[in-house]
Amino acid sequence: MAGRKPLPAAVKKIKGTLQKCRANPHEPRPGGQLGEPPEYMSDIAKEAWIYAVENAPPGLLSSLDASVLERWANCAGLYREALGKINRSGVAGMIIKTPSGILRRSPLMDVIRDLAQEMKGYETEMGFTPASRSRVRVPQDSVDKNDPWAEIAG
Repeated sequence: MAGRKPLPAAVKKIKGTLQKCRANPHEPRPGGQLGEPPEYMSDIAKEAWIYAVENAPPGLLSSLDASVLERWANCAGLYREALGKINRSGVAGMIIKTPSGILRRSPLMDVIRDLAQEMKGYETEMGFTPASRSRVRVPQDSVDKNDPWAEIAG
């Protein structure tokens, strides 16, 4: 299908662009909180998961987003491992010598590039990049819910 991907009503509401006449009244609204990362993930991927859950704006991620977050966290874990291998080897880790004696770029450099590109797609979908985050507005916690003037002043 041509054109932009439709945004969920929740994202439009956060951005301030929700128009009731264009909203899908039957759009599913996922609920639930994201829990702990799956046990089978690597420790580095689990760290990425926990970091994302703890630092995401409230209400941005739900339990339905677990599979996307899992793919991102696994990519982040592999990315960090590959980058760690390159960094431990220094500049020499970026260049390898083939059995025939030819110097060429390390295959890890391609892995790092591919993982970074894949992560960028997930990050954009979940609002993790500065550009995608700039289009999202979340309610401020500092607003007093009991103040009758809060809506006018804000």
